[in-house]
Amino acid sequence: MATLFTAIGEILIDFTPINERGATVGFRMHPGGSPLNVAVGLARLGARVEFAGKVSSDFFGRFLAAHLKHEGVGTRFLSHSDAPSTLAFVALEDGEPAFSFYREGAADTRLLPRDLPEDIVRTQFLHFGSISLMNEPTAGTIAGLVERLRGRAILSFDPNIRPGLIGDRRGYRDLLARLFQSADIVKISATDLRWFNPDHSLEEAANTLMEMGPALVAVTQGPRGAYARWHAGDVRIPARAVEVIDTVGAGDAFTSGLLFSLVERGVTSRAGLQEMRADLLEASLRFATAAAAVTCTRAGADPPRRDEVETVLS
Repeated sequence: MATLFTAIGEILIDFTPINERGATVGFRMHPGGSPLNVAVGLARLGARVEFAGKVSSDFFGRFLAAHLKHEGVGTRFLSHSDAPSTLAFVALEDGEPAFSFYREGAADTRLLPRDLPEDIVRTQFLHFGSISLMNEPTAGTIAGLVERLRGRAILSFDPNIRPGLIGDRRGYRDLLARLFQSADIVKISATDLRWFNPDHSLEEAANTLMEMGPALVAVTQGPRGAYARWHAGDVRIPARAVEVIDTVGAGDAFTSGLLFSLVERGVTSRAGLQEMRADLLEASLRFATAAAAVTCTRAGADPPRRDEVETVLS
């Protein structure tokens, strides 16, 4: 049976702050990495999904591999390395998450083409992006797989830009441009869209991305909801009002919810994306924003299960 979804990229530990009397007194460990979060989110919603990447054999890596298996995410495409795990420390600054990464020479930056089993090309949806595109050889391995699957699978791309980690700004922008051209679906935050295209409005910037190649561009705007463009025009969906505990992983939960909902509604090809009716897209975006809203009500990247999303929608 072909794998329906594969998420590829970084696999790491997020350390979120423990605060007492307004001061950070420690950190709590959570499985993390944007593609990992998307994979777990899809599995919790009920999808068949594999995770592709390279994980460390250290304590943290064993914890991450066990987490994938516990969540029902397949690990056939997961390889192992003696290199250390990537660690990310998360703090809040002005209400937004700020990240400090420790990933020099880490296992998830060392993914090679030969680490990927040949049957990965049978996947129907490939989701990729985030900081996995900032280090070689992993970035080149992912870009190569995207090229192999172009026209054979739906390619979902979230750049999830971390400006503080970018060394070669021009080279990174060129890589993003090539991947935008290859992608069928681009999910991007309004902040990331401004970084990539600072001189235009959100609507103009989203249209520019559409002209580069994607069939669907979905822009998340935090408490302002989501905006999307596709061949028939654009649509806006308001955010769900919830008590926000932590926004870490909310964008990844949105991605999981969007991909899952599109498949549920029979959108499994680029042609399906291009021919999609407005009401179908709106329903999928509502599902995605509800998934993100649930994630915001708890600490760490902790995506919801289907019944939790449906409760919010009801």
